[in-house]
Amino acid sequence: MRILVLGASGATGKQVVRQLIKRQINTRVLIRESAVLPNDITDNSLVEIVKGNIYGLNESELNNLLCDCHVIISCLGHNVTLKGMFGKPYYLVFNTIRRICETVKKRKDKEVKLILMSTTGYTNSLSGEINSIGEKIIHFFLKLMLPPHRDNLKAANYLLTNIGIEDERVGWVAVRPDTLVNHDEESSYQVCKSPVRSPIFNAGKTSRINVSNFMAELATDDKLWENWKFKTPVVYNNN
Repeated sequence: MRILVLGASGATGKQVVRQLIKRQINTRVLIRESAVLPNDITDNSLVEIVKGNIYGLNESELNNLLCDCHVIISCLGHNVTLKGMFGKPYYLVFNTIRRICETVKKRKDKEVKLILMSTTGYTNSLSGEINSIGEKIIHFFLKLMLPPHRDNLKAANYLLTNIGIEDERVGWVAVRPDTLVNHDEESSYQVCKSPVRSPIFNAGKTSRINVSNFMAELATDDKLWENWKFKTPVVYNNN
């Protein structure tokens, strides 16, 4: 098995790679030329590092990147700078997910598992999720004023509505952590079908290491994968 991790130089992406190393999984990562990974990742023989920008890859380069990878984990996000938040590429996550799905559909090998790190700011209306009036107002302004938020919503919605829940080539899970925090060690956490608290008015916390644990389990545990396939689970720390 070989797993491709996108956004591996980010705070959550690094944790995902470490979780895969712990499980002795061959891992390919794509990072920008200027990105820096810690030594425990770069020096590990299980990790193959490819440098480049995902949005700049041509069709051949993208095919090479995906070659032999039957699990793709995307932890892509926008840098928290003015340029990263409001500059191009505006739809980094959405365009990447769309291109990957289109490329996979052209191939003739077995199904690819696609795991997207999403957000509790995404409302899965097909699961009957409904926002209050106050939440709708705030979500509207967040979507209007924050391009990265709009990008994340568009990516999750693409999987839900364009790929759907019966695709034979692309199986997907959009993992929705609540407010992300940094913890050094894993702790107990719960995974819910839908939010059990308001992400706007009563947000919970989810440590990045717990999110990475869940995504690594999805990638390697077939039973867990089948349980959450084509769904948008929400992850909360228990304490």
